[in-house]
Amino acid sequence: MRVTSRVVATIATITAVTALSACGSLQEASDAAAAVADTASTVQVCTEALSQATTVFDTSSPERAVDQAHAAGATLADLAADAGNTTVNEAVGALAATLRDVTLEDLVLRPAAWLEDKAARVADLTAACAP
Repeated sequence: MRVTSRVVATIATITAVTALSACGSLQEASDAAAAVADTASTVQVCTEALSQATTVFDTSSPERAVDQAHAAGATLADLAADAGNTTVNEAVGALAATLRDVTLEDLVLRPAAWLEDKAARVADLTAACAP
């Protein structure tokens, strides 16, 4: 009877260890899948944000250019909320603010300064999105 009890105990122990190992493997697989999803989300946000950042505004109408910049800024603000990566989120948010806050005076009286600020925000975004 003792041998049977030991065999049963050994089998139970092996089963328990195997089950625990499987749970650990499942958790690792789940963590890896989540990391891949976060990376895919970040790549998607970066792609869309850089697309918005390189939109050419209507240079023949400063008023229309301001409206286009504000629209791009609003789109970027929405994208910033979707970024899972904090660095990307901050870079997208900063670019969104630059576009959202542009005024007609900025484009008419200080276009070089505004374009320099926008270029710096785009560079920050590019750096944040780089692997």
